Amino acid sequence: MKRVLLKLSGEALAGEKKTGFDEATVIEVAKQIKTIAEEGLEIGIVIGGGNFWRGRTSETIDRNKADQIGMLATVMNCIYVSDICRYLGLKTEIFTPFVCGAFTSLYSKDAVEASFAQGKIVFFAGGTGHPYFSTDTATVLRAVEIEAEAILLAKAVDGIYDSDPKTNPNAVKYDEISIEEVVAKKLAAMDLTASIMCMEQKMPMLVFALDEKDSIINAVHGKFVGTKVTV
Repeated sequence: MKRVLLKLSGEALAGEKKTGFDEATVIEVAKQIKTIAEEGLEIGIVIGGGNFWRGRTSETIDRNKADQIGMLATVMNCIYVSDICRYLGLKTEIFTPFVCGAFTSLYSKDAVEASFAQGKIVFFAGGTGHPYFSTDTATVLRAVEIEAEAILLAKAVDGIYDSDPKTNPNAVKYDEISIEEVVAKKLAAMDLTASIMCMEQKMPMLVFALDEKDSIINAVHGKFVGTKVTV
């Protein structure tokens, strides 16, 4: 593969603390990003905001405002992970679909292509910039726009199951499944809007656990033990 879109779970970056950042976890992730970048892979990254704000965390505020807080949580995550990557010697750039002062660059396809040409790791923060659309949807949207060959979905769970493994100890994991089946069964790989977009745009996914050793590297090298979503 030449170009991928890596989606990182915000919760997974928090490690066992479940909130904020676990620096050891993030450094390990950044080391893996560096490894595959040095192999010549172009990497776009979307990060969820679940380590700070999970969906409708509050029932007392407007949904639009709740989603805006979530967007800002993803900006904080991207700034943090980007700087850890820089600490390891990588070049990075963060794009948002709205102006964030001097913190980020305003997203455009041309600007992203220029960043890739300069050998940068590109972060897509702020979701789609609109409420009611999750970072899952932003992941697929950016993957399609930058013509990524696949989405690498690094989660707190090690793949796609036929039911929630947190509540059902007998849940069965899929080694491989079509995106049509994911949509038909409404399986929780991504939210349904994102899954349908993957199906329509024929965007394959590799779903795996972030906390497994070298999980990102293994996914790129075809050695992962998660779920392959075919198109």
